[in-house]
Amino acid sequence: MNLVCSACSALNRVPDSKLHDKPVCGKCKQSLLPDKPVELTDATFARFIAKTEVPVLVDFWAPWCGPCRMMAPAFAEAAAQLSPQVILAKLDTEANPVAASPFGISSIPTMILFKRGAEVSRQSGMLNADQIVQFAS
Repeated sequence: MNLVCSACSALNRVPDSKLHDKPVCGKCKQSLLPDKPVELTDATFARFIAKTEVPVLVDFWAPWCGPCRMMAPAFAEAAAQLSPQVILAKLDTEANPVAASPFGISSIPTMILFKRGAEVSRQSGMLNADQIVQFAS
C-alpha cells in the first residue's frame, strides 16, 4: 500500500500486513498512520490525497470559524479511534485557498472523505466524535 508522509511528502510503500505495526516514513521517520489529525497545505494536499491509498477524511476549516474550533477536539478524538484504517487531516481554507477551491466549499466546517484520491462523501456542519467516526466508516 502506498502512503504519503504528511511531514515530508515522501511516498512510502507499506505491506498491508504491516499497517497495524505503526509504520514510519523511510525518509524522515515520522508516523505514516498518525492517531491525530495531520495538517495539509496548498503544497501538500494534492499529492497526499492522490497517492495515499488509505481513506483520508479532510476537515476543511478556518481559524475564525467558531464551530470549526469547537469541533477540533472531537476530530482529534475520532482520529485516535479511526487510525490506522482512516487518516484524518485538516486544511485551513483561509491559509490554503488553492487546495480548497476545487471543492466548492460553501460552509465550514465541511468534511470530505477521499478514497484513492476521489471524493466519496461530504458532510457540512459540526459533528461530535461518534458522528465523525460513523461518517468515516
